[in-house]
This record gives sequence, structure tokens and C-alpha cells, in this order.
Amino acid sequence: MIETQPVSTLTALFEADPERVKKLSFEQSGIYFDFSKTHMDAALLENFQKLAEDAGLSTQVDALISGIAVNISEGRAAEHTAERGIGAETSVENARLLKNRMQGLIEAIDDGALGDIEYIIHLGIGGSALGPELLLEALKIGDEKYETAVISNIDGCALEPVLERFDAHKTLLVIASKSFTTAETFLNARSVTDWMTEQGVTDPFGKIVALTAMPDKAVEWGIDESRVLPFSETVGGRYSLWSSIGFSVALTLGVDVFDDLLAGGAEMDQHFKEASFDQNIPVIAAFCDQYYSQIRNCETRAVFAYDERLGLLPDYLQQLEMESNGKSVLADGKPLDRHSSPIVWGGVGTDAQHAVFQLLHQGTHLVPVEFLAVIEPGHSLAAEHHHGLLLNCFAQGAALMAGKTSDDPNRNYPGDRPSVTLLLDDLDGRTLGALIAFYEHRTFANAVLLGINPYDQFGVELGKEMANTLMAGDSNQMDASTETLKNRAFPA
Repeated sequence: MIETQPVSTLTALFEADPERVKKLSFEQSGIYFDFSKTHMDAALLENFQKLAEDAGLSTQVDALISGIAVNISEGRAAEHTAERGIGAETSVENARLLKNRMQGLIEAIDDGALGDIEYIIHLGIGGSALGPELLLEALKIGDEKYETAVISNIDGCALEPVLERFDAHKTLLVIASKSFTTAETFLNARSVTDWMTEQGVTDPFGKIVALTAMPDKAVEWGIDESRVLPFSETVGGRYSLWSSIGFSVALTLGVDVFDDLLAGGAEMDQHFKEASFDQNIPVIAAFCDQYYSQIRNCETRAVFAYDERLGLLPDYLQQLEMESNGKSVLADGKPLDRHSSPIVWGGVGTDAQHAVFQLLHQGTHLVPVEFLAVIEPGHSLAAEHHHGLLLNCFAQGAALMAGKTSDDPNRNYPGDRPSVTLLLDDLDGRTLGALIAFYEHRTFANAVLLGINPYDQFGVELGKEMANTLMAGDSNQMDASTETLKNRAFPA
């Protein structure tokens, strides 16, 4: 890791350089990124650039985008950028052809090929649900042709209200599963098809669309090949919203919106690939992450969206960053001797101001904060709503940095607490695509700086294996506490 001398306070850094905001702010694809309220200075940036060079970041970026097998532990590429048109020529062409197939099915459904459809139930979990749900919540405008519900949890409290509200005869079931073996998704799928049958739908399987990297398994399950939308196995689950996993989004919001999303992502891909480290937005964000994690020992990073439409973004980033970089070994299998991914958490402003901001301003934890806001409001109410929302966002960043001294220790604000602000011109397909691609590339840059593989996720498997053991009735291998809990919940 880099050597560093104690840095100045944020206030001192601003006083020392009148050009600080200009030097540490960047614009790309309708998003303004302000890193000036971090402790980054010229010396730190230079040291981190040297670290990136030593880690071979440029070579790794080229490998990622050209389709080389950067997922070392599983021996495959990570080609989500190819879904956006940036990558190996054959992979880009394959993604284009699969998009055309998806568009053809959407046009057929819109034309009534599957009957009168008004409702869509999208079943998935992890990346197969978080991405589509985020996009639907962020980009819907209220006059969509279809009402779409994304269900991931096997808790019946998630699915049952949707079944009570929807008309089975007018419902399309979309099953999103990369492996087409995901237990939670198929338990929900069986419940939906049972509901359809109970409601008198004569051919429930005739109203199912499958989104998967294993199309043969979908056909074996009983879905007609014409309604199976494949995507490449080299597209990771938490990076898959750009593929056919985004089908429900394109169907509900329109293919044009989905195309704009891809275009925005591609713009950020080009920036990440071509910009020098001192101007590269995802790389600079990763420098900040590594500084606060490794040098200042910050274990968490907080993300607050000052826009109700982005309320799911913290959840999405939790999976993206913590499943990618929550590792304890290097890519070569040796132990990681420093912090891996920070714990990502957050919420929606201004609600969060009246909940967790007490700790951010006066608590003993140093928590880097990320603010997101949108200049163009997403509603038609009085201007005071959006004006007040944005000013609250800007004021929180200013207050975290400046602090305020008081003779009463209970009213003392220490200040010097860092934040980054991302200000979007508007929340549309292009800017949201660029925003999500920014976070993907930031995650990859962090992984390279740490020396880990961000594209496997073996940490999710053990709990699933033990759950399957319990479901099979074999609890002999479990501890006494787990056995007691099981017996209490399911007495003989």
C-alpha cells in the first residue's frame, strides 16, 4: 500500500487551493462528479496513480474489455461491457443478435401474440432481480402499458399480495435465472404456475418467458424455445441487467429506454478505457475508496440518494460491491492482508437526515458519504419540493466538512468528514446507464488495486448448502443451537 504523510483538513485543503473544485470535479454522460470534499490532494493522487501502474490497472482494464478470462478462479471472461457494445467483436455481435431476439419477442407480446397481457411477474434473486427492480423504479413515469412486480424473496408475504392483485389470465411470468436452477426462484415459479392453474389458465407454461445462460435447462423445464431469451455465460449475475435479464425492463418501459441505458453504459465504458488515471472517474473514486479503507481504516461507506426514484440504489450497490470485493484472498489464493470491500449502506434523503445522520455528524466512526441528486425533478408538484430537497443534500455535505465548534460538547460538530456528490442532469436511461457502469468499473478498479478477483462469489454457497441439508431433514451435522431452532419452529 502507499506511504502517506498526515493530510490537511478538508477546510485547509480548500483554503490552500482556490482551484480545488475545478481540479477534482468531472463531467461525463450528464453526471457531475465532485470529489473535492475528500482528502485527496496532489501528492495522494500521484501516489495512487503509481500504485495503479504497479498493479497493472491499464492492462487489466484492456483484458476486461477485450474478453480475456479475468475471472481466474472460474476460468472465464467478464463480458458485461460487450452487452453494451464495447468488447471482443464476436461477443459484441452475439449480444447484438440476442438483443434483436429479445426485441422481436417484445414486439410480439405488444402485438398480442400471448393474448391480452396487462401484468408481469418477474421472478429472480440477486442480480436477476435487483438490477431490473432498480431500473423499473428509477425510470417508470406512470403510464406504462404493463404493471410489473419483481419478486425475489421466498417469503410468501412478498408474492401473495401480487397474486391477489393481478389477473392470472392477463399475467406474463418471467423467470430470470442465469443457471436456471436457483431454488428460491423456482419455488416462487411453482407457486405462480399453481395460482394460474387454480384461476383457470389452461396453459400456464404458454405465458412464461425464461431469461437464462442455460437455455437447454429452460426448455427441459417446459418453456417453449421461442420464449427462452439466452445470454452469455461470461456475463456475471450482478452485472447482467444489460443482457436479456433486462427483458422485463425493456418490455415495461420500452426498448428505446433500454437502448438509452446501454448507450449510457457504453459511454462510461469508453471513458474508463481511454481516460488517464488523473482524469478517470471510476479510478479516482477507487483511489478515494482505498484511501479511506486502508489509510483511515473506515469500514463502511454510506450512500444517500436525494431522489425517491433511486431508493433501491444502496441495495443494488451492496450486492455489486460486497459480493464482488468481499474477499479474504488474493487472486492467486494467498491471504489478503488488508481491508477488502467496505460495508456499503445508505438510504434516501431527507428521511435519513432524521435517522442516521446523527452518527455521521457526531459519532466516533469516520464514514465517507456519497450523495446523489438529480437537477431535473421527477414530479410536477410545486418547485419548493425539489428546491428544498437539493439544498438539503448540498447542505449536508457542507456541514459534514465544516463542522461547528461549541462550548457545549453535546452541540459540537467535529467536521472534516468526507463526502462525494454525484449530481445528475436528469434521471433517464442514458444517465442511469452511465451511473451503473461507473459503479461497476469503480468496483473493478478497487479489485485490481487490492489484487483480488471480483467475479466469483463462492461466499454465498455454504449457507445455501446447509439450508439444503436442513430441508432434506438431515440436521445431524448441525450445531445444537441450529437443531434447537429447527425443532422449535417445526415441532414433531
